[in-house]
Amino acid sequence: MLAVANRIYVNPDHADLFEDTFQRRAGLVDRMPGFISNQVLRPVNPSDPYIILTFWQSRAEFEAWVQSDEFRKGHAVSGTLPKDVFSGPSKLEIHEIIQDSTQPDLRPEPRGEPFHPHGPA
Repeated sequence: MLAVANRIYVNPDHADLFEDTFQRRAGLVDRMPGFISNQVLRPVNPSDPYIILTFWQSRAEFEAWVQSDEFRKGHAVSGTLPKDVFSGPSKLEIHEIIQDSTQPDLRPEPRGEPFHPHGPA
């Protein structure tokens, strides 16, 4: 399994607009093979980022999502937000799940190479 965290720094004055955008998301990821869940975490402290978490059955299925037309369509709405909504650059983090207390028989995701969303650096 794979956990993907996108840390997005949002100007607190635009938090409602940012959250509304997620409430109206296209939901195309929900139908992708290997997709498990999507969570949007609101920061308690205004200087902390929102965290968008997705969980995947495998890295290959996540990478297929990133390369898909559905990914481009699903992110088209967020691309229309004014630049001042964001207070800093976002940061994408990918973690291989090696243990999950709710799944004692989980087979750890194999250790993989660094992820480059647009191909090798």
